[in-house]
Order: sequence, then C-alpha cells, then structure tokens
Amino acid sequence: MNRIRLIFVIVQMMLFYASLSAQKTYCNPLNLDYGYCPIPNFTESGKHRATADPVIVLYKGDYYLFSTNQRGYWWSTDLNHWSFVSRSFLKSYHKVYDDLCAPAVWVQGDTLLVFGSTYSTNFPIWMSTNPKANEWEEAISSFTIGGWDPDFFTNDDGKLYMYNGSSNAYPLYGIEIDRKTFTPVGTRKELLLLNDERFGWQRFGEYSDNTFLDPFIEGSWMTKHNGKYYLQYGAPGTEFSGYADGVAVSDQPLGSFVHQSMPLSYKPGGFARGAGHGATFQDKWDNYWHISTVSISVKNSFERRLGLWPAGFDKNDIMYCNTAFGDYPHYLPDGKEDHLVSRFTGWMLLNYNKPVQVSSSLIGYPPDNAVDENIKSYWSAATGDAGEWISSDLGEVATVRAIQINYADQDATLMGKQTNIFHQYKIYCSGDGKKWSLLIDKSKNNSDVPHDYIELPQPVEVRYLKLENLHLPTGKFAISGLRVFGSGHGSKPDPVSHLIILRTEKDKRNAWLKWTHVDNAFAYNIYMGTAPDKLYNCIMVYGVNEYWLKAMDKDIPYFFGIEAINENGVSKLSEIIKSE
Repeated sequence: MNRIRLIFVIVQMMLFYASLSAQKTYCNPLNLDYGYCPIPNFTESGKHRATADPVIVLYKGDYYLFSTNQRGYWWSTDLNHWSFVSRSFLKSYHKVYDDLCAPAVWVQGDTLLVFGSTYSTNFPIWMSTNPKANEWEEAISSFTIGGWDPDFFTNDDGKLYMYNGSSNAYPLYGIEIDRKTFTPVGTRKELLLLNDERFGWQRFGEYSDNTFLDPFIEGSWMTKHNGKYYLQYGAPGTEFSGYADGVAVSDQPLGSFVHQSMPLSYKPGGFARGAGHGATFQDKWDNYWHISTVSISVKNSFERRLGLWPAGFDKNDIMYCNTAFGDYPHYLPDGKEDHLVSRFTGWMLLNYNKPVQVSSSLIGYPPDNAVDENIKSYWSAATGDAGEWISSDLGEVATVRAIQINYADQDATLMGKQTNIFHQYKIYCSGDGKKWSLLIDKSKNNSDVPHDYIELPQPVEVRYLKLENLHLPTGKFAISGLRVFGSGHGSKPDPVSHLIILRTEKDKRNAWLKWTHVDNAFAYNIYMGTAPDKLYNCIMVYGVNEYWLKAMDKDIPYFFGIEAINENGVSKLSEIIKSE
C-alpha cells in the first residue's frame, strides 16, 4: 500500500513539473537569475540584485536577452524559460564594470552582433553565428567612435545606423555605419532632445517636478514600420515610477523626428513600476513586444528588474505598448495576435491587504508589507533558516490559478553574477487554516528564482496558502510580494461614477483626477489617450479615489476612462471624458 501511494505521489509530481514546462502565462517582473550589485561603488545601502537596459532579439528561431552587467546573456525558445550563458565581453583592462553596460544587440545577415556602452578605444564589436553554444569572435577589435546606450539598426535597404546618447544636457545622436568595416559614414547628427516644458511625463523626479536635476534622455532603440522610423528613448530617470520609454517618428532614419505626445511604455502604478530604457522586438509570429526596465530603487537607486509588455502599431501607425494589468498574469505568445486586445488572463489578485501570519518578523519589516502591492516594501523573517514561513488568508474560499513569490534579498552578502545558487520552498493550501495539503513542492529546485511564478496545472479551491522556506541563496527570508491570482466567488465591482478631471490653465501638463469610491473595489485602472479609441496609457492605483497626473502634453486635449477592480473581476469602463 505504501509503495502504491509513493508511486502515485511521484506520478503526480511528474505531471506537475511537466505542466510547468508547458506554462502558458507569465507575470512581471520577469523571473530571471539577476546578478547581485555588480558595481562595487553602487552598494551604499546593502547588496542587492540589479539589471536594466534590456534588449531581446529573435535569432535563428530563439530569443536572446542581453542586459546591463550580467556577465553573460539568456536565450529562450518561448519567452518564458530562459537559459543563462556565462560570458564576459570585456577585455582585461576594463575594470569599471563587471560586464556590458546598456548593450546594443542586432542581427546583420546571418550573424548576431553585440556592443557595450563606451567611449573608450579598443572596445570590440562581438559576433556569433552560434550564440547558444557561446561561440564568439571579434568582428572588429576596436569600435573607435564608441557610443553610450547604443543601438545598431539594420535598415531594409542594407544600410546600418547607430543611435546613442545618455545625458540631461545633450541630445540623442545618429550616424550611418559601414556594415563591413564598422567605420562611420559622415559625422554624427543631433536627432532628439526632451521637451519637458511641453511633455509633462518628461520631467525629472518621482513627482515629475524637476527636483534638483534636469531630466535625462537615454536608451535609444529604432523600429521601422510601414516606411516610418520610430526612435524610442528612456526618460526622465531610472529611479522613478514614471520612468518610461517615449517615441519620436520620422520618414527618414536620421530624422527629423517628432515626439508622440504620450510615452510608449508607461507604468507608474501597481506592484512593479517603471517601464523605461527598453527595446521593441517581434516574436515568431511577428507580434510586437516591448521589454523594459522596472524600478525598485530601495537598497540602491540602480536596483532594477525587467518587464515584458505587448506592443504594436494601430491602423493610423501610432505605436503603442499595453501595460494595463502589466504585473498580473498575461498569456505568452502562441500565434498571431492583435495586441490592442489585452493578453491579460483575467486572473485577479486575491490577497491584496488580506490577513497575514508569519513565523517571525525582523523589526521594521512587518508582515503586511508582503501583501500591500508595493515592490519597494517587504516583510522579512528574523532569519533565513529553513522553517520560516508566511501564511496568507484570502478571506474566503476562492479559485487559485497562479502564485508569484517575490524575494527581497534582505541582508544579502553576495556580489556579482552567481550561477550556482537556488531557492527551495513548499507551498501548502487549506480550506480552514487547520488542515494543510501540499500544493507546490520546490524542495528539489536547483535554480535561482527571485520572482518565481507558478501557473497551477489545475485551479484549486482554497482559502489559506502558506509559503515555507527551505533554502535561500543568501540573507534572510524576505518577501516583497506573495501574490495569489485567480477568481473570487463574489460580484465584480460596480462601475465608477462621477469621474472629474481638473486641468488648470496655469499648467496644462497637470490634472487632478477625482472619482466616487466604489465600495466593493480595491483598485482602479485609469486609461488615457489622445482620442476616445486610443486610450493607450494606463495607470493602476490601489486604495484611493484620486490621482495627481503630471504627464500630459500641454498643447492637446486628452480623453479619460476608469474601471474598478476587485478579486472577482473588473467593472465596465466608465463614460469616456474629454479634457481640454
């Protein structure tokens, strides 16, 4: 009998892990084995994980992901399961950075090429026709003109261009590059500056008020669509919730460029905030996606992660990026799609501000921080020992479909890229908080999963979930978000009424939004855009019924709509209101 039971358990576990390999959804921040604070001078508030400035390219049927200071890169067949390839692209005399900073990655003919930010001499461009096997050689030993935050773009006429720049005083630049010798053709051309006096979102600071510094423009990326050139850029600063990628459009690869009024990728609210300095790419079915930088900036200003968002072009060739419910579960690509139709699964957050119990707490890091939908705050246990736990009460039995575990690296001791660390844990479920059943067993896991996301093979009906620590790579058992997704069994929230937009004559970049609180809602999505059918920007807010918006183009009218959110679903969108 015991042998039969053991065989049954083994079969169930095999089915469970087989289902994980066939996972159909993902959840931001992306669950990558991010390196630890690789730059020694950036450790003022404690060791932490960090990366930024991502690029994804599709090469020979696989996706390749490069980002800042990771001493290597990732590849994937499905944008979900990523394999890391260890490699340093720097020569021995480059000591400032651990590896490539803000790398440029591009496909030229049958070759993948990589170049890192620098104005130094003797800095190579690398090339490979087999990057999965880590086979690289120098295309040239020195790209003499250099470039910070570079992007190389191969036009369909065969010409190669480089775009670069990172400054709060100087513009983005562009230049043609000989695609055989990688020498400049002519001289750099000034292409684009910020105009924060017109575009409110470009102002520096967490509150878009240009505190103590002028805004930065950086992170060039070029996309061509229907004969037009879309020059993307990051602004106004990587530390801020409003960090975004803007886009300017031209009929020529070197301009002149005209700003689109609102940012392309913009996510100032919700759990994972910020969507700046990224790259746009097409998947295997030619759907557009945008990957960009998510800000944490707690242990250090440059504590950052990565997020992936559906993107595209509308019928009028307006470039958009869909970040609505951008840190909730979304469907991975599996065919040709219209990204104006959301990839959001409809699985709601079930445990926002719900009761939490823990095994212990470190002073200053209370349990409620694990369910407050703020990646900047977190609960920490007193130790990192096996047996520390956190339990979440959903309030009533609900249908659970996925769980995301966001670790916070309290008192981490590691430095640089680590390739042999791992997390191990178990998750139990219960209907009454007394009798517990094992739901997820990661006791044999051998991978680094700082933002582990588990899509359950079958939904379960439970009220309580308990996460038990077994092993950590470093530090104490700390969680910035134990996030449970699925559907409650109650009613969806009522629609929002009495949305008011007060836009002053003094500064039309700003507006105060106010609405009547919906009793059975805990969050709201504010949609805005330049036309009633182009509400391409979304701001998610929790637990309030007002919002100070400082992101608008002062010269044009805007249109607004709002929807209410709870664990059971989403209300109908409110009446769309025009604000002159």
